[in-house]
Amino acid sequence: MAIWDALAEGRTPRRYRAGQMIYLQGTKPERFYYLISGSVRSFISTGDGGERVLTVHRSGDLMGEASFFDGCPRVTSGMAVEDCLILPIDRGQLDAVFQRHPELALPMLQYLAKTVRVLSDHVDSASLPAPQRVARWLLAQPTDENTAVRCTHESLGQAVGLSRVTVSRVLGQMAAEGIIEPGYRMVTVRDYEALEGLARTE
Repeated sequence: MAIWDALAEGRTPRRYRAGQMIYLQGTKPERFYYLISGSVRSFISTGDGGERVLTVHRSGDLMGEASFFDGCPRVTSGMAVEDCLILPIDRGQLDAVFQRHPELALPMLQYLAKTVRVLSDHVDSASLPAPQRVARWLLAQPTDENTAVRCTHESLGQAVGLSRVTVSRVLGQMAAEGIIEPGYRMVTVRDYEALEGLARTE
């Protein structure tokens, strides 16, 4: 059983179609979400009408929990990348789950701390050189069993505020140095130590 499956006990998830909005930046956070299947893009809308992608949530992730817990307006929006099954969770439902499963409290706090760290890293990286931004983003993403990060040059660029051309140039240099291996809609990390060193470069 996945750690968050207790949130779904006795409840039916909602189905969201690809392209459908799940939560909106600036709105009141009355609930957070458990992504049971599918994938969801989390992004920040910018003043010039653009957007900065923070991450792509996948099955088993929680979404929108940071704003839910602090009660402030949402700082991100979430949109279904593909058809999804999602369980919305409000305060009453969460209290009931904690009563039945108090052991979930610590993992929930740890997950929240990770989310806050991702948001902080996103803000801090805005003024960093392009290679460092890309390296930090790659290190923060989940990988499959082959250490591959699923992304396109365009989505990576949106996430770190760089053009597709710049991302391609940076990844090409990393590939030449043996740090990563680019593939179709993915980047495979070959040398984590070198990637971490690049992420720390001043």
